[in-house]
Amino acid sequence: MSGQSQETQLIVSVEDTSKLREIRRAISMLKGVGRVSLPRRKRYSAYELSLRDLDEGRVNEYASVEDFFKKMGVNVSD
Repeated sequence: MSGQSQETQLIVSVEDTSKLREIRRAISMLKGVGRVSLPRRKRYSAYELSLRDLDEGRVNEYASVEDFFKKMGVNVSD
């Protein structure tokens, strides 16, 4: 071998993301750890989030616009 070291990746699955910072700090303190990185999360547009809501059944239906306004507490008088 030419003296170069080969990097190996370790994948850690974390259920409680509130502990992510602590876990990352602890792993980076271990001898031989060169870098600890987190994958970037995809940011969804409002349109993509709406489509996701639709796919997952998080929608409301109203018989009319008046019913919607009534549900929202908006007083619309004639």
